[in-house]
Amino acid sequence: MERLQNNYLFPEISACEFEHKRKFPNEKIISLGIGDTTEPIPEVITLAMSDFTRALSTPEGYRGYGAEQGNKALRKAIAEIYYRDMPVQDTEVFVSDGSQCDISRLQLLLGRDVTIAVQDPSFPAYIDSSVIIGQAGDFQGETGKYENIEYMKCGPQNDFFPDLPNTSRTDIICFCSPNNPTGQAASRKQLQKLVEFARKNGSIIVFDTAYAAYISDDSPRSIYEIPGAREVAIEVSSFSKIAGFTGIRLGWTVVPDELRFSNGFPVIHDFNRIVCTCFNGASSIAQAGGLACLSSQGVKAMLSLVDYYKENAKILIDAFDLLGLKIYGGVNAPYLWLHFPGRKSWDVFNEILEKTHIITVPGIGFGPGGEEFIRIATFGHRASVLEASKRLKCLFAKMSFASHA
Repeated sequence: MERLQNNYLFPEISACEFEHKRKFPNEKIISLGIGDTTEPIPEVITLAMSDFTRALSTPEGYRGYGAEQGNKALRKAIAEIYYRDMPVQDTEVFVSDGSQCDISRLQLLLGRDVTIAVQDPSFPAYIDSSVIIGQAGDFQGETGKYENIEYMKCGPQNDFFPDLPNTSRTDIICFCSPNNPTGQAASRKQLQKLVEFARKNGSIIVFDTAYAAYISDDSPRSIYEIPGAREVAIEVSSFSKIAGFTGIRLGWTVVPDELRFSNGFPVIHDFNRIVCTCFNGASSIAQAGGLACLSSQGVKAMLSLVDYYKENAKILIDAFDLLGLKIYGGVNAPYLWLHFPGRKSWDVFNEILEKTHIITVPGIGFGPGGEEFIRIATFGHRASVLEASKRLKCLFAKMSFASHA
């Protein structure tokens, strides 16, 4: 733990927001920072949770402990709906309280004596959990990297995909697509290369698809669309950003039967043991909501929420395009990744906050590859997003350091 640098990124951003509110109590602060959803959960979903909760007050409807692996009906629905054309079985689906929690449980499964590779930039939980479990060495201030972690540079210069032929072999590869923070989704050809790389090196891919529902093109929504992936990949996902479950907490992990450790032992058996030992199962109320999400009405309602946030992205992209800003993301994910060449990302973050009262996230918080970038989330009420686009457009028009296409 002593190797961890600073606080976890998002509480640090929240602390900046709190301090700014104290400093400017009369200003309307708009948060496009930590990526929390803002729109109400569709009623078809909340009614199901409400009905289940009320039934708990009756002898017939009361339920106590559930299966640690999750409600069987929900596991079946996830397998049938999210993996309809893929050979994922309900017994391979483990329902959880969210993908971030599952990332830590997977670290517990894999242990401290493995090597790990991460995209750079990437979601900070991959690196921080690696440090906590003991996989990382000391932090190197001059590079902004931890020893013993392979940082796979993913930026505009390489189409946001790592240079695999020049990447060192590791036991574990953490890969998020669409990527948080860059908003880039890996293509089928790229993921075929990733799977082949893992197969060749005997690596396990931990593949995060939390934003797959936002994909607008033909990029794969699951690693299991790629032949051979079941033998090398674990997939984690979440209801958080598709159903507004950031506070409800519900997600899942898929561990295929074919996936083996180097000694031939099935990974699914050990993960099941970890789950049964360290977790009492997701909330039965949340799982009732998850089942409602996957009803025909629920799926339609979720996609409507996704479309709302994608429209927010379009509003912001259109505003910034007029200024010639170099923008990445926003098409396949609810994040925009803006480049400010030559500037420290914390300096840009502070300038935006001081001059527009808008919360963003400095790219350096996602790894050294995020320096000079700012992440803007597209979660927000429409009026707030429209107001933010006006404020930011006004500020960026005055910024001589803006990157022009």
